[in-house]
Amino acid sequence: MSEPDFLHALRVYWEDTDAGGVVFYANYLKYFERARTEWLRAKGFGQQRLRNDTGAIFVVTDTSVSYLEPARLDDQLQISVRIAETGGASLTFRQEARRADELLAVGTIRIGCVDAGTFKPRRIPNELLALLR
Repeated sequence: MSEPDFLHALRVYWEDTDAGGVVFYANYLKYFERARTEWLRAKGFGQQRLRNDTGAIFVVTDTSVSYLEPARLDDQLQISVRIAETGGASLTFRQEARRADELLAVGTIRIGCVDAGTFKPRRIPNELLALLR
């Protein structure tokens, strides 16, 4: 995989784990979401600013996650964000969860840009697209 566009560090807390002491599978989607939110914020577009300034929001339209190794309580994870594909109204990300150099989970997440009021698809704002190139 090429270098990620962004890395987000997080720690696994008790609330993230299941009865077996490992991260509950659905929490990887939360981790990926947090990393994409921080990636967007690092680009100068927090979620609220995006909505207020452009009237646009992003919604998840498709996900696929492969789970390779378990993360456990107190693990320090790195969640990567890399744009795999850019469309006029959508972005597809490849994301990874790692513990040091160990790959734990790989996700492909597609998000669509919609109007915040109507939830109808719309083009990604030009000012944001310019930052992605």
